[in-house]
Amino acid sequence: MTMVKKSISVTTHQDEWIKDQIQSGHFGNESEVIRELIRERQLKEQETEGKIEAIRNALIEGEKSGFGNKSIDEIWTEARQKRKMKHA
Repeated sequence: MTMVKKSISVTTHQDEWIKDQIQSGHFGNESEVIRELIRERQLKEQETEGKIEAIRNALIEGEKSGFGNKSIDEIWTEARQKRKMKHA
C-alpha cells in the first residue's frame, strides 16, 4: 500500500499519550499509533452503518406486521425474557 506523508498537530497531552503508547511497546512509532486510531474509527463507522441498517429493517418489519393486541407490560416482559436468553 502506498504511504502518503502527512503533517499533523496534536496537543501536549495527546503527544504525551502517543509517546506513552510507544514506550509501553504497543507501537513502534507515532505513525503506527495514528494509523491504528484511523483503522478503529473506520471500523466504528462501518459498524454504525450496519446498526442503522438493522434498525431500519426492524422498523420496516414492525410496520408491515401491523398492530398487535399485547399490552405494553406484556411487550416489555417478552423483551426482557428474550434479552435474558441472549445473554445466558
